[in-house]
Formats: sequence, structure tokens, C-alpha cells
Amino acid sequence: MRMSRYFLPVLKETPREAQIVSHRLMLQAGLIKQASAGIYSWLPMGYKILKRIEQIVHEEQAKAGHLAMLMPTIQSADLWRESGRYDAYGDEMLRIKDRGGRDMLFTPTAEELVTDIFRSHVSSYKDLPLTLYQIQWKFRDETRPRFGVMRGREFLMKDGYNFDLTQEDALHAYNRHLVSYLRTYERMGLQAIPMRADSGPIGGDDTHEFLVLAETGESEVFYDSEITDLTFGDRQIDFDDKAACAAVLDEFTSRYARTDETHDEALFAQVPEERRRTARGIEVGQIFYFGTKYSDAMGATVQGPDGKPVAVHMGSHGIGVSRLLGAIIEASHDDKGIIWPEGVTPFHAGIVNLRQGDNATDAACEDLYDSLRAAGLDPLYDDRDERAGAKFGTMDLIGLPWRITVGPRGLKSGVVELTSRRTGESEELSPGDAVAKLIAIYANV
Repeated sequence: MRMSRYFLPVLKETPREAQIVSHRLMLQAGLIKQASAGIYSWLPMGYKILKRIEQIVHEEQAKAGHLAMLMPTIQSADLWRESGRYDAYGDEMLRIKDRGGRDMLFTPTAEELVTDIFRSHVSSYKDLPLTLYQIQWKFRDETRPRFGVMRGREFLMKDGYNFDLTQEDALHAYNRHLVSYLRTYERMGLQAIPMRADSGPIGGDDTHEFLVLAETGESEVFYDSEITDLTFGDRQIDFDDKAACAAVLDEFTSRYARTDETHDEALFAQVPEERRRTARGIEVGQIFYFGTKYSDAMGATVQGPDGKPVAVHMGSHGIGVSRLLGAIIEASHDDKGIIWPEGVTPFHAGIVNLRQGDNATDAACEDLYDSLRAAGLDPLYDDRDERAGAKFGTMDLIGLPWRITVGPRGLKSGVVELTSRRTGESEELSPGDAVAKLIAIYANV
């Protein structure tokens, strides 16, 4: 993409409504525009990052054996009355009527709808285990939407639902999701710590939230500092191996880590004093096991091995896809702007032409642009007739991980400048070597 043809409405002034860094930078960098309280339009660059995050989620869900689908955003109230949640859910649910006077609702979550799909089409234990998921827009009518996409009313969420014959199988699904989530977040450059949490209106006794530590987090968290030394890394795991998945769960949840809702001061006191930490955290996902809560209420049974009907065991598992943009920015920024991790960056590198209109620099930039695209990378070429300072300022604000600067002086020596946005370090390389280095960097992402 060429900057001269791109829609990137960056703001020079700090938006008055922005209360936290991620909200301010998303507005300034032209990623979003508020449509109404807690509801945003996703502009081209913001939408592109959203799709990159979606792709990572889809890839990791596929590795875990989960099946993607898509359910409607508008549901019938009848299913929610059947489960007993229609009146219990509270005012966050947006309740509406269609022209026929039927009670409908804008989806806050989809346990009822997916259970209805399951009971309509699955009748035998031989069809289990089964995990279905979607990435779909949800709506929760927050009393005070704030912090941009961090606490909006409309949001994009991955929500998955497992159906298993036994509690043992369903808890393996729980562990499998924990493993896949750890892999997902690390690919996005995040350390998301699983913490014992409260189930809220979803229900169930087994639940962990995944929280990214940040000063602006909405939750107070208490944890053993040893947990921040853990990484999943590039280890390979067989998702059908119950023992292996259970071992990962034990590794990442055996140390104390809880939100304020489930904090136990007596248990926390057992952690060595030098390792006790209190901080703020941003929730970016949650996994639940709730047994037969919905299958009992809605008659979701299968024929068991003995020919008798068995209520299936279920769980649900969510990732806040749109919220992740805010969380990544909160965890990765400086006073100049955003610093995107390579896994989610909207463009792999920025090309800055220091003397637009100069034949040599124009030609060198075009060659770099074509070489990167031929290698499967996606560059953003700032070909505007702007001063160098403005171009650098824009690149720093939007946060691309790498920048190639091309100027007449360097070209006389046969080099361009490759700069890391994260460290600020630059090195002079031939154009071919700069391209080769970027190909090597992204080969491992």
C-alpha cells in the first residue's frame, strides 16, 4: 500500500474523550472513530489489525481441532427463557421486539443458541467430542462505556462451546482451550496470565480469566511473581493427549494468581513475601466449564454407550478480539505512539522516501516495495510529498515494527537504513540485505 492512496486520518491533537493510552492512540493513529457511546467504526488500518488477530485465533483453534461456524447476532428470547437466563442476565442485555411483537435480543453470548443447534443435530455419543466456535460481534449495554474498545458496548469476540460425554472429557476440553489460548496470546506478543476468576452470568465452578498486566487494567490482581517467568514458547503439543494438556494447565495455574473477585488473603499469604505481587490487569479471555447446566435445562442429550440418554457436559471459551487491540497497545507503546508486535502489525514494514521526486530515491523505494511484496510481505510506502519529520512522526505513531529509510546520501554508498521501532536501533544495509533480514524476521512469526 502507498500512503498517498491510503485512508489514514491521523490526528495531531490529543482527543479530549480519551482516558487511557490505547484509546488515545487508536484515535490519533486513525484506527477507529466513535459512532456513538461505546460503539466504533473500524477504519482501514484498525480493521486490518483486527483481521490479523482473527487469523491467529482461527489458526490456533484449528490446531486444537475446533470447528469454526457463524451464528446470528439477533436471537430469539424463547431460547433464553428455556435456559432461565432471559430475566436473570440483567440490563446489559439489549432486549428488542421485531415487527411481529416477538421478543428478541442482541447477542451478548451464545450458549443457548449453540445448544439448540447441537440438540437438533447430534444424538449419539459417537459424534463426541465436539467443539464449535465463532468470531462474531456481540453487544452488552454497559452502564458506562469507556476506555474506547476496552469497555465498549459493541465488540468482536471469539466464543467457543464444547460438548462432551463425561466430565473428564469436558475438563480435557477446558485444558485444551487453555493451551490454545496461551499459544494465541504469545503469538500476539502478549503475556496473558490465567487467573482463577468468577463465572458471573455464564455459570459454572471452573473458570480462568486471561489477564494482561497493565496499569490501566480494570481488575485488581494478586499473583506469585514466578508466573511471569513462564512462557509456552514454540513447544509442540498433541491436543488429544489428556496428560500433556493437563500438565500445561498445572504448570500455568498451580501458582497463586487471582482477580480481586476470587482473591483469598489466607492463600496469598502462603506465597513467599518477596514473590507476592499486586497489580492491575486487562481481561482478554476466559474459559468456563459448567457441566450440564444448559444441557439439562434445554434437553441436550445423546444416546450413551448403554443406549440410555445422557446430558452432555459443556463449557464455553471466549477471547476478546477487538479488546485485544487495546490490550496490545497498553502493553506495547511509548511516548511516540504504538509499537506493534510482528505477529499483529498491519504492515510488515514502512518505507520512508526522504526525497520524493528524486529519481534515484524514487526508484530505490519502488524496488524495495516490489521486492517486499514479491517475498509475501506487506509494506506501507510513504510516498507523500511531506517533510522527513512528518513522515517519521506518522511511522512512529502507527507503530510498524520496522522502517526502511531511503535517502540520496545513503544511496550514494549503496545503503538504506533499517530501524527497529521497539528498540530505536538502526543499521545500514544494502537494499537486498534489508529485504533479506525482514524476510528472516517474519519467517519465524
